[in-house]
Amino acid sequence: MRQIILDTETTGLDPNDGHRVIEIGCIEMVNRRLTDRTFHVYINPERAIDQEAIEVHGITNEFLADKPNFAGIADEFIEFVRGAELIAHNAMFDVKFLESELNRIPGAPSMFSLMHGGVAVDTLAMAKEKRPGKRNSLDALCRDYKIDASERTLHGALLDAELLTRVYLAMTREQSRMFGGSENQSQGSRFESIQKLDGIHRNQVIRTPSESESENHDAFLTTLRKSSDSLIWDSNKS
Repeated sequence: MRQIILDTETTGLDPNDGHRVIEIGCIEMVNRRLTDRTFHVYINPERAIDQEAIEVHGITNEFLADKPNFAGIADEFIEFVRGAELIAHNAMFDVKFLESELNRIPGAPSMFSLMHGGVAVDTLAMAKEKRPGKRNSLDALCRDYKIDASERTLHGALLDAELLTRVYLAMTREQSRMFGGSENQSQGSRFESIQKLDGIHRNQVIRTPSESESENHDAFLTTLRKSSDSLIWDSNKS
């Protein structure tokens, strides 16, 4: 299984208002192991960045002035993510922005067609399910899973993707152990590896209905026969 952990930074909150992607950070995993492949770019959005967004990620219009636009990095991005399972925190935010960018390029594939299965794994939704009533921001998850996020003074796509990779592995570690993942070999688990179920022997149990159960069944069939000419139970009688 090839997975891409992805994060973006943008000029604002909604691509429907003309906001654009300004940074993409991606990290590749294969079979839950990090490879040495990453994808990281800054992008000239060809529009001004909202001041509120600058205060979150610290990326300025001046910094992006000499960077390529999205069309200039699109082919490399498409090649990197194509066919992988995409993982992101609040995934629809990132996917919606990336879909909007791809729609601007004639002939470019949709973001949904690039992702394995056409859907992304949303770690925010996953965290809410696993941790009801708790804060599930990336900072909160790093704190609770004891992941060092001290370098995260501002949001940054590649750094956030690195932190999210660690959070995702922590949140899904027991699931990996259930299916005999490599993490089983170095850590204890309360789950048995699924391979240990191979060859298990089960004896068939035949239960005879009691007299009252047979009477209830016959009464039920009598009711059914009032609305049907034939029943499967009648055809099976010898």
